[in-house]
Amino acid sequence: MPRQLVLLGDSVFDNKAYLQPGERDVIAHLRAKLLPAEWSVELWAIDGSVASDVPDQLARGRLEPPTLFVLSAGGNDALGYLDLLSDPASHSFADVLLRLHGIREGFRECYAATLDRILDLGQPLMVCTIFNPRFPEEQAQQAAEAALSIFNDAILQEAFRRDLAVIDLRDVCTDDAHYANEIEPSELGGEAIAEAIIAAVN
Repeated sequence: MPRQLVLLGDSVFDNKAYLQPGERDVIAHLRAKLLPAEWSVELWAIDGSVASDVPDQLARGRLEPPTLFVLSAGGNDALGYLDLLSDPASHSFADVLLRLHGIREGFRECYAATLDRILDLGQPLMVCTIFNPRFPEEQAQQAAEAALSIFNDAILQEAFRRDLAVIDLRDVCTDDAHYANEIEPSELGGEAIAEAIIAAVN
C-alpha cells in the first residue's frame, strides 16, 4: 500500500494559477518523480491561505495512514504586514523592534497551534520556511528579507521544539527563474521545491 504525502498550506504548493498552460505545478512534479507504488500525493493546500486556515484543510481529503504531511505556511501572514515596508521612519529603533516582536509572537502563537493541530492526527510532519521574494528594487528586497526573518525565526523555533524536519526554502528558490512573479514559484521553482521534498523524504 503506497504511503500518502499530503501538501498543506498556501500557493507555494498550490501554484498552478501562476503558471503558463502546460507547465507543471508542484504536485505534478512530485507525482512525476515519486514512484506511484510507494507514494500517493495529495494537494490539500489552498492558494491564499494563512497559517490559521491550515487546520480547515485537514478536512479536504481522506486521511489514509501512513501519511506524511508537508506544510508551507506563513508567507500570506507576512504579506498582511507588507505596508510596514513603506511606513515612514517616524519611530525610534526600539519602537520598531518592539512592534516586530509583537508581530512575531502573534504569528508564533498561531503557527504553533497549527502545528499541534496537525500533529494531533498522529502522523509525521515536515515544515518549510518562507522563501525570500524577488522584488526588482534592491532596498525593497532587503527590507522584505529582513522582515521575513522574524516569521522564519518563529517557524524554525517551533519546528525544532517539536523535533520536526525542516526544508529551508530560502536555500531552494535561489534564482530568478524559480519565480513566476515576485512571490510565487514558477514551474522551475516548483520542480526545485518538489526535489527538496523528495530529498528530505529520502
